[in-house]
Amino acid sequence: EMCIRDSGWSLPLLERMPEIRSGIEIPLGHGRLGLAERWRLGRSLSGRYRQAIVLPNSWKSGIVPYAARIPTRTGWRGEMRYGLLNDIRRLDKQRYPMTVQRFVALADVPDAVLSPIQPPRLTVRQEDLAAAMEALGAKKSDGRRVLALCPGAEYGPAKQWPTVHFAELGRQLARQGWDIWLFGSAKDVAVCEGIAATCKVVTNLAGRTTLEQAVDLMSLADAVVSNDSGLMHVAAALERPLVAIYGSSDPGFTPPLNADHQIVSLGLACSPCFKRECPLGTTACLVDMTVAQVEAALQASLKKHAAAN
Repeated sequence: EMCIRDSGWSLPLLERMPEIRSGIEIPLGHGRLGLAERWRLGRSLSGRYRQAIVLPNSWKSGIVPYAARIPTRTGWRGEMRYGLLNDIRRLDKQRYPMTVQRFVALADVPDAVLSPIQPPRLTVRQEDLAAAMEALGAKKSDGRRVLALCPGAEYGPAKQWPTVHFAELGRQLARQGWDIWLFGSAKDVAVCEGIAATCKVVTNLAGRTTLEQAVDLMSLADAVVSNDSGLMHVAAALERPLVAIYGSSDPGFTPPLNADHQIVSLGLACSPCFKRECPLGTTACLVDMTVAQVEAALQASLKKHAAAN
């Protein structure tokens, strides 16, 4: 059994992961109040766990398992938290180049050769899906496929394929008989409204859904095209045919983990720069990525999915 402690926004994801018994929110207070809340939370968990695997590198993240007196407290060496953690590992980035590998490695003995990592899975209950569809007025028409577009990226514009490209892709797929659903946070409303204005058969869900509603509705998508974002990883965990678009980030570091995905990245000499905005002022890694390239990747993902099913 596993207990995950996280900030409250991700609890809906944890509830859709059958491996996790419960999710406990860490109160994200400030100053002494935040530390006291963490300590009280830890004390309330005393005697319930044999090991804590601490994924963040901050010293604050070690307070809860220390206060809970969990015998083994494992994590990578990060901020000064000797004592808070008693199983501190030194990260070899060459041995574990991917984020998921670095997290999974903490569950094994130090310097272990990792077994194949099973991709994450999110499960959706039909009653939750029906409630989300009713609340948002979303309908999936018989005989028509749904393409989910995720044009936002919380990190910044250097991760966002241009709105005009997303809109053109949507128009092309609509002409082929697809319905277009737009997903995003409140910050993505303007971008999604721009796409919706130029596409027909669009259901614009940006800024209207809770995270749990977005997860449940995305499970209905027949394919997803997304920037490198949280929603991209949600689509992968829902095992949707997926095209993941990479600009300033590295597809080798945080790739989607499902089988039916295609990555589109131009691989320019300046990429990945990991910047929020293009240092050169061109964002050529995304601007020069054509609609034809992304549509070809989409068709490849659909073909791969069909062959496997």
